[in-house]
Amino acid sequence: MSIVHFPLLKVVKRELRRMLMRPLYLFASVGVMVLCTVFFLSIMQRGAPEQMPVAVVDHDHTSVSRRLCHEMQATPSVDIALVTTDYSEARRAMQRGEVYGILEIPDGFYADLVAFKRPTMHFYVNNAYTVGSNVAYKQFLTMCNLTSGAFQREVLRKKGLPDHIIMKRIQPVAIEAHLIANPWSNYAIYLVSTILPGILGLVVLMLTIFAIGFELKSRSSRRWLEVAGGNYTVAMIGKLIPYTVLYLVLGIGCGVILFRFMHFPVYGSTWRLILAIVLLVFAMEAMAITIIGLLPTLRDAISIGALYGMLGFSLSGFTYPVMNMLPPIQAWANLEPLRHYYLIYVNEALMAAPAINSLPHMLALCAFFVPALLVSRRLHNALIYQNYPLK
Repeated sequence: MSIVHFPLLKVVKRELRRMLMRPLYLFASVGVMVLCTVFFLSIMQRGAPEQMPVAVVDHDHTSVSRRLCHEMQATPSVDIALVTTDYSEARRAMQRGEVYGILEIPDGFYADLVAFKRPTMHFYVNNAYTVGSNVAYKQFLTMCNLTSGAFQREVLRKKGLPDHIIMKRIQPVAIEAHLIANPWSNYAIYLVSTILPGILGLVVLMLTIFAIGFELKSRSSRRWLEVAGGNYTVAMIGKLIPYTVLYLVLGIGCGVILFRFMHFPVYGSTWRLILAIVLLVFAMEAMAITIIGLLPTLRDAISIGALYGMLGFSLSGFTYPVMNMLPPIQAWANLEPLRHYYLIYVNEALMAAPAINSLPHMLALCAFFVPALLVSRRLHNALIYQNYPLK
């Protein structure tokens, strides 16, 4: 026991001293996670964006057009920031970023309605702002459909038809929508619950690369191995233990905040979600070892690690479906730990799927240890010979 565990304890003590002597480690882990958690939960505390500013170009100036504006203003999704008769003024407001959409009510709108001439309303959205424009577009489309339905209802009422017949004529096919797992259409449930673990994974990746790469840059790697008794495995495990404990506390803490205090839904197993966080941390550490093992230069490893980590957000599938990506990109997505964590989260938290559905992705996270083991000899030699550039 003294041959292995005592050197391991000395390596852990050495790494704890290095952590406390360099505030970067705590700021880049605890500080970043606290700031990101507060930031994302604050901006999405209502679940979905509300009061998106829009403009209305009213050429009609009738009671119908004013009522349309009044009812749109009463909805929580949009806020009419500008009402004008000049389309150019509304367009300039959109170009300045003051509004996300423009609804144009044509001249003679009410007269055409009464004469059954099917007036046309135009709306424009600025897709440079994806969320704001989508909210504005959805609200414009809803109000146009409601206006059309309301007018048809009034006409049919004047003809003496009962309401149950009127509704069948206006909407022959009744739509009954059921939003599975997220009936509130809460954006935070889809986004924050994956963004925060993704940020944690990026922190794990970058700090692990830095912790190992800085040993090479500062020429202290031989001393590190000496403290470990010349055992590469003991040296690596001892170095990672303090960081791993810190990362697990941060990851589980985020889960407690989201699922316990913020009441994000968990329809499946909480324990399997915790296991997914643990496996995500281990997988990102394994990838960090792989990258610094292949490129035992701090500058190069940090650059590749940042690129690899940031791609995980795009390829995980929580913002854009992976099945619609090109086949090579789909294959690359499976090389990102965040992709597998996201699928486990969907299975466990939202779909309450059987454990067998999450098992392949948990095994995939464990598979990231394989390349870390394959580069161990190369990294061991780099720690001994230190024959790589300092920068």
